[in-house]
Amino acid sequence: MALSLRLDQETEVALRQHLQRTGLTQSSFVREAIREKLARSSPEASTPYQLGESLFGRCASGDSGRSQHRKTLNRERLDAKHRR
Repeated sequence: MALSLRLDQETEVALRQHLQRTGLTQSSFVREAIREKLARSSPEASTPYQLGESLFGRCASGDSGRSQHRKTLNRERLDAKHRR
């Protein structure tokens, strides 16, 4: 299928710069973008986990048992606060 697309100048400049950096052709970039958009908009392809996957672990504390010991940690924080 042939496709004609009009872009505003700012988007066109950004696209050309991206294509130069990555070495992609316009056609391959558009095909990939369409495939990604279709995959994201397909209700059966996206689970709640897949939708939030990029957010999981972003603010990791490094303490793997933090949620299991939350009551103890909260109690320690409250006790320390009231000791001041």
